[in-house]
Amino acid sequence: MARPSRRATATAAAAAAALALTLAACSGDRTPDAAERRTPAGTPTSAEQFQGPNNETDVAFAQRIITHHRQAVQLSDLALDRAQGSEVLALADDISAAQGREIQTLTAALEAWDADVPADDTPTAGADELAGLAEVMSLEQMTELQTASGPDFDQLFLRVMVDHHEGAVAMAESELDDGQNPTAQQLAQAIVDRQGTEIDRMQELLAP
Repeated sequence: MARPSRRATATAAAAAAALALTLAACSGDRTPDAAERRTPAGTPTSAEQFQGPNNETDVAFAQRIITHHRQAVQLSDLALDRAQGSEVLALADDISAAQGREIQTLTAALEAWDADVPADDTPTAGADELAGLAEVMSLEQMTELQTASGPDFDQLFLRVMVDHHEGAVAMAESELDDGQNPTAQQLAQAIVDRQGTEIDRMQELLAP
């Protein structure tokens, strides 16, 4: 989907960062770890990259995405214990790794901006520990997920995660519209791109 011109800075920054990462990879023999392999080229990975101007939209984006990602990691970790399909398991592993890394990066960014980091009150994922996900799932879905197993769990997980990803994409697009920090906008674009791809993947798995 074409972006308005005000997003050109974020897109250019992403392209430049992707080129830099590619050149760095070519200059050494280090094998990237699992989280790096799941992080798209051009995704910011350090707090130092967030130095520079920022506004209230940037701060709110970081705070909201941290909380939102924690929920996704909780659901994904639950899926790693309960899902049956190999593609669902792989998807949950990818989501947990990539979003866990972004939580760490945005936490450091908020600290660099001298802004509050959301309290981590998300419970450890488990069949009986889903109370913190009221904004993600209805009570009916929570009950279903607590009791589901096998293919039924896989289908419910995918439906919930599609909705959850769409929420993250909407937050990222707001950052692209109104944010000021170039690196925060770069990360927002990476979220739009990666989670859009994952939404397509999940919808294919949900198709009859």
